[in-house]
Amino acid sequence: MTYATQLSKSDRIGTDMRASVLDPGGALTVQRRPVPAPRPGDVLVRVSAVGVCGSDAHYQRHGRIGDHVVTAPIVLGHEASGRIVAVGAGVDERRVGERVSIEPQRPDPDTAESRRGDYNLCPHVRFFATPPVDGALAEYVTIGSAFAHPVPDSVSDEAAALFEPLSVGIAAVGKAGVGIGGSVLIAGAGPIGLLCAQVARVAGATRIAVTDISAERRCLATTFGATETPAPDHAAAGNGFDAFIDASGAPSAVRAGIAHVRPGGTVVLVGMGADVMELPVSLIQNREIMLTGVYRYANTWPVARELVTSGRVDLDGMVTARFDLDDVDAALSADRIPGAVKAVVYPGGVPDSLNDRTWSGVR
Repeated sequence: MTYATQLSKSDRIGTDMRASVLDPGGALTVQRRPVPAPRPGDVLVRVSAVGVCGSDAHYQRHGRIGDHVVTAPIVLGHEASGRIVAVGAGVDERRVGERVSIEPQRPDPDTAESRRGDYNLCPHVRFFATPPVDGALAEYVTIGSAFAHPVPDSVSDEAAALFEPLSVGIAAVGKAGVGIGGSVLIAGAGPIGLLCAQVARVAGATRIAVTDISAERRCLATTFGATETPAPDHAAAGNGFDAFIDASGAPSAVRAGIAHVRPGGTVVLVGMGADVMELPVSLIQNREIMLTGVYRYANTWPVARELVTSGRVDLDGMVTARFDLDDVDAALSADRIPGAVKAVVYPGGVPDSLNDRTWSGVR
């Protein structure tokens, strides 16, 4: 039986829906809200699965990420999949019923960034779950039709939702320039670090070192592509990496990682930690190291779909917890459970076929 058959529900759309809403003080409540109407060029998606990102937890715990501050109630969640149940004007009605992975952003197509293809850098982009824009922890969302990417029935709803963090990994490894026979050091064995390791393996890297303060996470990294997993204070055992990708956001990890990059190598900052940090400028200059960052992604969904459908990247194996919409508070705390990797919320309820795999600990 395909995922589409397993997880399909009635196509009847009501006038209101349930949504998990975060208040500025950090409290979460499930509220009734009107079902959004698709505007011209939009599709209405019944949300199937939503991956929990560290940014979601950060908004709840700290109320802000950089300049983005929770000043009004907001719906979290930007890693989402679902099924199109209605379309706006100008969208082919044959898309109704299509299973999709949602690319959770609305760039302004008229900006210079969007016109040159860097729509992730559009200064006017509206991104799911970034204040004041609501996200996907609700039963329905709307998105531009071009950003609702079809997925085959061989891809689970969970994997389709995780195309989003996979896209971050694709963008990071692409910036790092890692290729056949290359080497990369990755700091942080959370979901993004593990996805970077998987993508680097697909890209042809033969040396993939993943470091983390947690020995358990380092061990897990070997399952997802790492060829070696040194402890942070032993990373110097392997110098001369072609690239360093920081997926931790820890200033100490960034400084240590830069020191292990060969002359002419590349450093890619992905993790969101301190807004300001000290860097070894003379080392960067003397080695002519290229230093860059990753801000989300652009044009990555077709690559993500190919990597998953071909079996070269495993997303299903990263899911370690499942929750209903009433349990979003617990889902946001799942990252504190030893051995946890990725929690997924089902706004319509965890499917019966997965109920025996829903837990309060690691699968």
